[in-house]
Amino acid sequence: MALRNSFKSGSCEMLILHILKNRGDCYAYEISQMITKLTEGKLTFPEGSLYPAFYRMIDNHYISDYKKQTGRRMVKVYYHIEAAGEERLKHLTSEYYATAESIEYILKHDFSMMEGTNEDQ
Repeated sequence: MALRNSFKSGSCEMLILHILKNRGDCYAYEISQMITKLTEGKLTFPEGSLYPAFYRMIDNHYISDYKKQTGRRMVKVYYHIEAAGEERLKHLTSEYYATAESIEYILKHDFSMMEGTNEDQ
């Protein structure tokens, strides 16, 4: 089952920054394929859907881009994480773990032990 789009779009920036920080400079297709492979196809970001996130992060100075000739006529655009992007990644990662922890707490909570939550009583 594919993950919901809203959760995916919120995670896109964090995943891109994480990959760039830990893997090094990459191009969009490479990042897209990495995400698909690492999640065994459960999470996919087609290359074209990543570009709005790349452009937004370039505008915010989280990443930079440069072109590199990879063949006789082929040029790829590579992305590089900047210092502001590393700070943004720390913030997004912290926010993600706090949210995931809160969701897990609610899912595991024993509501039968909770008082005063039923307004009809």
